[in-house]
Amino acid sequence: MENTRILIVEDDAAIAGAVSRLLKSWNMQPRCVRDFRAVTAEFTAFDPHLVLMDVTLPFFNGYHWCSEIRRLSSVPVIFVSSAAENMNIVMAVDMGGDDFIAKPFDPMVLMAKIRALLRRTYDLGDRVPVIEHRGATLNLNDETVQYDGQKAQLTRNEFRILQTLMESRGKVVSRETLMTRLWEFDLYVEENTLTVNMTRLRKKLAAIGLSDYITTRVGQGYIIV
Repeated sequence: MENTRILIVEDDAAIAGAVSRLLKSWNMQPRCVRDFRAVTAEFTAFDPHLVLMDVTLPFFNGYHWCSEIRRLSSVPVIFVSSAAENMNIVMAVDMGGDDFIAKPFDPMVLMAKIRALLRRTYDLGDRVPVIEHRGATLNLNDETVQYDGQKAQLTRNEFRILQTLMESRGKVVSRETLMTRLWEFDLYVEENTLTVNMTRLRKKLAAIGLSDYITTRVGQGYIIV
């Protein structure tokens, strides 16, 4: 998880500084938000792998910024707040948060939560959160695919399908394997749904110049050569 980018949305400079130093000691790249009127702008510029979000902030609270980030990305968000009542935890989850840790917190507990969430989200170990093949780049952070300067936003099903095929490039992946992989991520899919998602995925790939990127092997499944 070296060089993992973590955005810290915390207006208490002492806490933000302490968390930043902690993350650096784990070889992560922290960035503390400076303009609390423009959190999404700083989020977009930094493109983090994970966000640490306080609840009580100047101008707009953390719930607002989490919902704004969710319009742009599925990046994991951990709420870090002294407001640890059950209602606040429920609100954090409802607004798109992935975890909640109460202040004051043990630094090692915070790091354990961050590392566990990164592993669950990206399933990467120490690899960078992209898969590249034949000029195509699949971003595991924002679920987009890029090719020759063009980008396509994928749905969660399309993303998992393409991720599975790119990870197995050069090998045929059966329809049953794809459906099992989607079920593992709690994404409902059946035979017809898989066909529809595959058709939509191929159209999106063709639109950015990746025609015939996925090949059908009749009676066997799909392959990215």
